[in-house]
Amino acid sequence: MAFTTTDDLEPLQALAAQDRAHEAIRLGTSIATRGFNIFAIGQGDGRISESIKSLLTEAAAQRMAPNDWVYVNNFAAPHHPLAIALPPGRAPAFDTAAVQLLDDLRAALPAVFESEDYQRRRGAIDSSFHGQAERAFEALGTKATAKGVAILRTPMGFAVAPTQDGKVVTPDEFATWPEERQRTVRETVGQTEKELEETLRSIPRIEKERRDAVRALDRETAKVVIDQAIAEASSPFVDLPRVIEYFAAAHADLLENVHLFLETGTQGPEGMPAGLRIGTSFDRYDVNVLVSQPADGHGAPVVEELHPTLSNLVGRIEHLSVQGALVTNFRMIKAGALHRANGGTLIIDARALLTEPFSWAALKRALVQNHIAIEDVAQFIGLTTTVSLEPDPIALDCKIVLVGERLIYYLLAELDPDLERHFKVLADFDDDMPRSLETEAMLARMVATVARREQLRPLDHGAVARVVEYAARLSDDSARLTLLMERLRDLMAEASHWAATAGHDAIGRDDVERAIREQRRRVARPEERSREAILRDIALIDTTGERIGQVNGLSVLSLGAHAFGRPSRITARVRAGGGRILDIEREVKLGGPLHSKGVLILSGFLAGRFALDAPISLQASLVFEQSYGGVEGDSASTAELLTLLSALAELPVRQDLAITGSVNQHGDIQAIGGVNEKIEGFFDLCHARGLTGTQGVLIPQANVQHLMLRADVVEACAAGRFAIHAVRHVDEAAALIMGQPAGARAADGTYPEGSVNGLVEAKLRRFATLRRNMEGGPAAEAEERQ
Repeated sequence: MAFTTTDDLEPLQALAAQDRAHEAIRLGTSIATRGFNIFAIGQGDGRISESIKSLLTEAAAQRMAPNDWVYVNNFAAPHHPLAIALPPGRAPAFDTAAVQLLDDLRAALPAVFESEDYQRRRGAIDSSFHGQAERAFEALGTKATAKGVAILRTPMGFAVAPTQDGKVVTPDEFATWPEERQRTVRETVGQTEKELEETLRSIPRIEKERRDAVRALDRETAKVVIDQAIAEASSPFVDLPRVIEYFAAAHADLLENVHLFLETGTQGPEGMPAGLRIGTSFDRYDVNVLVSQPADGHGAPVVEELHPTLSNLVGRIEHLSVQGALVTNFRMIKAGALHRANGGTLIIDARALLTEPFSWAALKRALVQNHIAIEDVAQFIGLTTTVSLEPDPIALDCKIVLVGERLIYYLLAELDPDLERHFKVLADFDDDMPRSLETEAMLARMVATVARREQLRPLDHGAVARVVEYAARLSDDSARLTLLMERLRDLMAEASHWAATAGHDAIGRDDVERAIREQRRRVARPEERSREAILRDIALIDTTGERIGQVNGLSVLSLGAHAFGRPSRITARVRAGGGRILDIEREVKLGGPLHSKGVLILSGFLAGRFALDAPISLQASLVFEQSYGGVEGDSASTAELLTLLSALAELPVRQDLAITGSVNQHGDIQAIGGVNEKIEGFFDLCHARGLTGTQGVLIPQANVQHLMLRADVVEACAAGRFAIHAVRHVDEAAALIMGQPAGARAADGTYPEGSVNGLVEAKLRRFATLRRNMEGGPAAEAEERQ
C-alpha cells in the first residue's frame, strides 16, 4: 500500500472487519418485533460502544422522530399526574402556551375584579344580604317592644328582659310584680328568646347565600376572561384531543380557584410562607416537559447511559424538605434514560447495569410491560413511607443494546432465562482478523482514522508497518491482526508524544519503537526482580551444563496488562513402587485441575508405551522447584515427561535448553499459549548471563505460526547465538535435549540398546522385577532365575 503518511489514507468506517457483528446489529435495528434487542459482546478493550454508535446513529437517522412527552396535573387526583404524548417538537409550545395563559390571567383577572362594574355589583350583594339581617333584627326588636320586653346585647351574647315605661325592669322590681303578671311576662320572654334563636340561626344561612352569590358573581366575572384565555391557549392544539381535554379540566379548575389570582401577601393558600413552597400556587397549571424531540420530525435518539442506576434508568420523583416534611408535585418528575431514548436506541454497559441494585430487574419489567413506570428504590427497601406520586406510565418503544464481555453474556444466559426472551440478537465482535495484504491495508486505514479522531500526529509508512507488527503480536498469532484498537490507540498516543518531543512532524518507526520500549519498561519491575533472583542464584536455574532428572520449563506470569515469561526448574525422582506418579504440587494443593490433568496424562503415556507385558511399577515425584504460588495449565507437561524420562533413563538433560508444550497420551506435543513471552523470558536470562550459541527453546511445531518475537531475539537467532526448535513429538524433544536418539520399537518388540526409550523400558522392567520379588519372596526369585 503506497502512502507517505496516514494523512494520505481515507478514513475507515466503523465496524470494519466485523461482518458478523455488523449484520447482527443491522438485523436488530431493522426488526421492530418485541424481544429483538441486541447484546454486543467482545473483549473489554475492544471499544464496542464507540464502534457501534455510528451504525446505530445511522439506523436511527432513518426513523421518524418519536413523540414528545409531558406530565400535567391531574386536577381530579393530584397524586396521579397525567402523561400526554405530543408530536415531536410540540411539547415546548404546549409549555409556552401554559405559561402565557397564566401570565394573561394574572394580569387580566385582578383588573376585571377591580373594575367599577364588579365593585358595584359586589356592593349590591353585600348591601342586600347585610340589610336582610338587620331588618330581621329590627322586626324582632319592634315585636318584642310591643310585648313589653327588650332584646339586650351583653358580653355573653343576646338576652331578653322585661320593660316598663321603656326601661328595663331590675330583678328586684320584677319580684314585686303580681304572680300572674310575672308568669305572663316569663312566657313572653321565652317566646321572644325562641324567635331570637331562630333569627340568629338564619344569619349563617344568609351569610352563605351571600357567599354563594359572591362566588357566582366571581365565576361569572372571571368566566369571560378565562374563556378567552383558554380559547387562545388551546387554539394551536385543536388537533390533539388529550391537550384539549387538559385545557377543559384546567378551565373548570380555574373557575373554582379564581381567588389564587387575587391573593396577596406572603402567606399562600397552602398555609405556608411563599418562600418555602415548592413553587407558587400556579404550579398546578404548569406543564412538565419530560422529553422533547427536534421539530423537523426526523431522526430517533441514540442515548448511552454510563451510570444505569434505577433512577437514571426509569426516571425519578424528586422531593423537597419543607418544615420537616418531604413534599413533591408533578413538576419534580425527572426523565430517565429510557424516556430520553424512547423511540430510538439505548446503549448500556452490561457490567454497570448488573452491578446496580434493582436496575436489571426494572429493565426487564419495562420490556415485559412495554411501558416505563417510575420506581422509587426507597419504597423497595422500606427506607421511607413518604406519600409520593404515581405518574402515568409511558409507552415504551426503544431498542436496547447491552454491551459487555463474553463471560458476562454467557454467565447471564446460564443464570437468567429471561435474557434470551428479551435479547434475541447476539452481536459477537471478533478480536482479530486474518493477516493478508488486504487486512494490513485495512488496519493502516484504521490507524489513520484513530490518528485523526484523537488529533495525533500522522504516522509515516515505517511507523504504520511497526504498528501492524505490534497488532500481530497482540493477537499472539503471526497470521492474524488484532481488532482491539484500545491498545493500538494507546501506543499511537505515546508515539505521538515522543515524536513531538523529538521535533518530528510525523510519527516514525523509531517513535513507535520507543513507545513500545517505554511501555514495557514502566511495568517491568516484577520481571526484572524475578530475573535478578535467578542471576544472583537465589532462584536456581541453570543455562549451561547437564543434569539428570532436571528440565527448564517455561511459564507465563500475568500482572495486570503485562505478561512475561519465567523459567522454572522441574525435577523428578524415581524408584520402584506401585505405579504412581506423585504430583507434589497437587498434593499440597498448589496445582490446579488442568495441571493435575497433565500429570495424569503422563501415567497414560508411560503405561501405553513401556513394559507392556508387566505392570507399571514406578514410584515418581514431580515438582516445580522454588515455586511458592499456584501452578495451573498443562503447558509444562512435556517438560515434566522429559524430566521423568531423564530420571528413568539416567540420561542428563541439557540445561541450556528450555521447553514448553503440552503432551497427549500418544506423545504428541500440542500447542500452548504465551509462546512469545516464554521464549523471550528464557532469552533474556541467557542474554544476561551471556549467549553461548547453544542455548535455545523447544516449542510445539503448532506454535510456529504464533511467533511474533522481539527484534533482538530474532537478530540473535539469525546470528546463531540463540535457537528455537520446533518439535512435534516427545521423541524429537528427548533426542534433542538428551543428546541420544529416542529409538523406535523394532519388529521383535524391543527398543534399540542405548536409546532413550530402550533405557527407560529397561529401568521399568527392573522396577517390575523388584516389585514381584518383594511381593512373592523366594518363590518369585527362583522363578525369576529359571
